[in-house]
Amino acid sequence: MGQNQQKQIEEEELELNSIQDLYKSFIKECPSGSLYLHEFKRMFGVQNGTPESQYMDSIFRAFDMNHDNTMDFIEYVAALHLVLRGKLEDKLRWSFKVFDNDDNGRLDRHELLKIVKIIYKIKKGSVSDEAGKPSLTPAEVCDRIFREVDDNSDGQITLDEFVQGAQRSPWLQSFLRLDVNPSGWVQRYLCDRKLMSSKSS
Repeated sequence: MGQNQQKQIEEEELELNSIQDLYKSFIKECPSGSLYLHEFKRMFGVQNGTPESQYMDSIFRAFDMNHDNTMDFIEYVAALHLVLRGKLEDKLRWSFKVFDNDDNGRLDRHELLKIVKIIYKIKKGSVSDEAGKPSLTPAEVCDRIFREVDDNSDGQITLDEFVQGAQRSPWLQSFLRLDVNPSGWVQRYLCDRKLMSSKSS
């Protein structure tokens, strides 16, 4: 057996153990097997009425694949996998889904501005352009995104336009990268779970 095959087997065993641990903590937190929005926010220490809370509403909706207003274990693991290990294109597709409030496959200015305002609040208004012009307004950020990704200038952004535009725009990637991001919340949550389980052992 080659060294690469051995490493792959060890990684798969580690992932299986991680998933089993994750399932135990998921069932402990959600004995019904369903994770509700208020529990999802509580797990990550997000308070209602904050910009982070509004963002978590959108995140939860994006991962509730069957639209039953709960997240089951499979949806939960898919969310964690994307947040922690996903490729840039997958994360952009997911971001688009978070932004697409009416789920019609296109972003209009109203939808985009709503999410831009939430991200703007999370970033505490510190959004600048490459030239260093500080504090672009949410409307300026929205205009900039449309200029960069709305290829056919029809006033709506499709999934393909969003993904391709963001992949070629370091500025947009930087804007979408939040200091308070789900990856940070997830990693903190998983570390807390490990500490708690090691103390109870």
